[in-house]
Amino acid sequence: MSYGALIAAGLASQLAFASEDGSTDSAASCATAVANSSEATACALASELERGFVYPAVGERYAAMLRGNVASGAYASLGGRELAERLTSDLQAVQSDGHLRVSVAEADAEHQPRAGSGERPSMVEQPGWIAPGIAFVRFNGFPGDSAVTAEAAKFMEEHKEAEAIIFDIRTNGGGGIDQMDVIFPWLFDKPTRLVTMATRRSIDEEMGSMFGNPTLIESGSTPQEVVREHWIAPNEHGELRDARVYVLTGPRTGSAAEHFALAMKHTGRATLVGEATYGANHFGGENLLPGGFTVFVPVGRTYDPVTGKDWEGDGVAPDVEVSVEQALEWVLRQEGIPADEAKTLSDARTPKRPLRKKAS
Repeated sequence: MSYGALIAAGLASQLAFASEDGSTDSAASCATAVANSSEATACALASELERGFVYPAVGERYAAMLRGNVASGAYASLGGRELAERLTSDLQAVQSDGHLRVSVAEADAEHQPRAGSGERPSMVEQPGWIAPGIAFVRFNGFPGDSAVTAEAAKFMEEHKEAEAIIFDIRTNGGGGIDQMDVIFPWLFDKPTRLVTMATRRSIDEEMGSMFGNPTLIESGSTPQEVVREHWIAPNEHGELRDARVYVLTGPRTGSAAEHFALAMKHTGRATLVGEATYGANHFGGENLLPGGFTVFVPVGRTYDPVTGKDWEGDGVAPDVEVSVEQALEWVLRQEGIPADEAKTLSDARTPKRPLRKKAS
């Protein structure tokens, strides 16, 4: 299951929660909110965050702010995208989070690219031999899609004789760990702990594990969190265990792609080249809200099992810092490709997706 596949919960019974400070006005405003009004949306959002946000104390702060704003009439005149943007802005002002956002459900559906429209590149892009002995592949996402997982497995099988392998995740916004679980067994010579993932216990007990992968092993859980470690075991193929591995990263490398990057960096199995990743750590999923809105609620975190540090807000730093546009060229030159040829090869593999977020 992907980082964004949390099942939406029922909301009707959650509109009358008391505020953090017990404010009678705030609680009363939510208890009397008209169905599908902007106030009902904000009150349901408060309850969702109080119930499920990865850090309970922060979830309570979000909820108190939202209920206070409902009581003051701050959202009464808002609707549609304007309401979604205001709610998101208010939440980020309390505490920023790379995943937490409110969206208009209908608008999001309308703006999804149609199959075959050419608006969205494939998840696996330009796989193959970029130079003798050097394999290259770009992953634009890690979806919960068995066909993409099969493509990843096929790439590894067909390039098992590589002396060096380059994983380009500069345009990868995330997903899940299915593709990682068919890539990593080729690269390690012993069972290896990659990262640690902790989910808020109340959500894990209510919904079950967000990730059904057998590579996630419960370990060290607490009364507040269910903790699982992502482990990988080597497969029967030994050809790539000594191969040089590079991971290209940048400011549009997000979420599960940052999981990939941290796993490679933490274990020392790859050299990260480019710029720091986006910094969206907390995994979760979309929940429905009244009035035709959705909210992505972060319910868990992924972190370095040694340091305990995650990448929220900071991103995963590269081992070799060069501009995201020149990351592939740097790797090719490092591998002995002449400068002019390295630039030509790199230019021929410019991603279809932008490497940087467009300036607003």
